[in-house]
Amino acid sequence: MAEPLKNSFGPDIPLLIADMVDAVYADFDRERFVSLAVDGFEDLELTPRARQVSDALAATLPDDRQQAMEIITASLGPEIEAAALTGMETFRYLPFVFFVADHGLDHFETAMTAQYELTKRFTAEFSIRAYIDRYPEATLARLRVWAGDDNVHVRRLVSEGTRPRLPWAPRLRRFQEDPMPVLKLLEMLKDDDEEYVRRSVANNLNDISKDHPDIAVETAARWWSDDANTGRLVRHGLRTLIKSGEPGALAVLGYVPDSPVQLGSLVVEPAEASIGESVRFTIEIENPSSDSARVLADLVVHFVKANGTRTPKVFKGAELLIPAGDTARVSKLVSLAQHSTRTHYPGLHLAEVQINGVIRGGAEFVVVPNAD
Repeated sequence: MAEPLKNSFGPDIPLLIADMVDAVYADFDRERFVSLAVDGFEDLELTPRARQVSDALAATLPDDRQQAMEIITASLGPEIEAAALTGMETFRYLPFVFFVADHGLDHFETAMTAQYELTKRFTAEFSIRAYIDRYPEATLARLRVWAGDDNVHVRRLVSEGTRPRLPWAPRLRRFQEDPMPVLKLLEMLKDDDEEYVRRSVANNLNDISKDHPDIAVETAARWWSDDANTGRLVRHGLRTLIKSGEPGALAVLGYVPDSPVQLGSLVVEPAEASIGESVRFTIEIENPSSDSARVLADLVVHFVKANGTRTPKVFKGAELLIPAGDTARVSKLVSLAQHSTRTHYPGLHLAEVQINGVIRGGAEFVVVPNAD
């Protein structure tokens, strides 16, 4: 079992932060800060731990929050050099991010400087959202400047911090309603030299697709080219629409719904499986036409729920180019083990083959209780 994330943010982190702040702020009440920061620490998960440390900073740094943020900025360690987040050690900066979000809003310039420096060591994608809400035009103007910054982490903040549906942060409702200001930023970053940034652009486009599928498809079609980097970005940015078989998204990638291919067979092995086992699905797709055909083949499994109804889940299959008159085979192994995200129940299940967004056929299989 994986180590809980909170264990990487243990009581040593407040002590490390105390050292950092103490080194640049002579009047720092180190003892009080540590006492407040670690009170009941073991009972807290990662994010509440970081928030408690942030609250301890708020209680022990100057009431002048501009000065407090200047102290925080002065205390920061070396910048990250790699074009990626480098593990849990950078999470020591999370309390600083929370502090800037909660206590810096009356001091825009100082807060933006703090976030500019924080994101070069961790990320400010959470805190920047508070400034987008309070100062939308000023923050967007600053992000347009940062989109051309030499530092890869600053450029990534522009796309990651403006994601309408960033998973661990409050949604940006204004961008869910109107994504055009975000798309203008993404236009500046879609050809970035770093995959790290382009991946963030794709994640942002995928967020947009959930509220505005037509806009996402139009944007992806405009961006599409034979360049491998662009292809990866567009595919990842349209992944939710592709998984759901949205015709416009599939057409961007060249997968037409009226493909001449046919489902040859779908074999389910075993036809009766116990909870905890795995089931293999083997799909044969035939191309009887005189031209090669581009195929996106996915498997849709309708799992039985506790109330006896079934709910579908799409499993990514394969992207294929099937020559004229040829047959392709796709194999997919699906686990019936109990997961935190999916609970299995006995009953008659259905598997269907989705080709270029269109269901072409299926087969049923039985899931029975584990004998143990």
